Amino acid sequence: MRKIFVDADVVLDLFAKREPHYKYAAALFTLIDQSKVKAFTSSLVISNVYYILRKLKEREFAGNKVRKLRLLLNVLTINEKIIDLALSSNFKDFEDAIQYYASAMNKIDFIITRNKKDYKTSEIPVVSPEEFVNLVKAG
Repeated sequence: MRKIFVDADVVLDLFAKREPHYKYAAALFTLIDQSKVKAFTSSLVISNVYYILRKLKEREFAGNKVRKLRLLLNVLTINEKIIDLALSSNFKDFEDAIQYYASAMNKIDFIITRNKKDYKTSEIPVVSPEEFVNLVKAG
């Protein structure tokens, strides 16, 4: 079974119903819900999603959405080695570096994000939700 890392932008597309991205975020989470892929994220994503949703709506809304998210996504551990690798990496964005190295250490097959440009040095394939959904449909 493919292992994927889901970035915050994709989660926010789903929960905030951000157009035109909602359709493929919803399709991706349908694949996850149907156990067609094993999905992971980081504690950073969980925290960022909660923070942004709380600003958009209220605390109860954000808490409910993050609880639902936790039922679907496994949370990767971020440890000292991952932080050290991220600090010495060529990634422009430190958070993306952390997520990349957490994914690499856990043998993730794909990083799913709309910020593909932030992962230029990634050895893990980085695809958009649309690209991944189409890849799964193609078999």
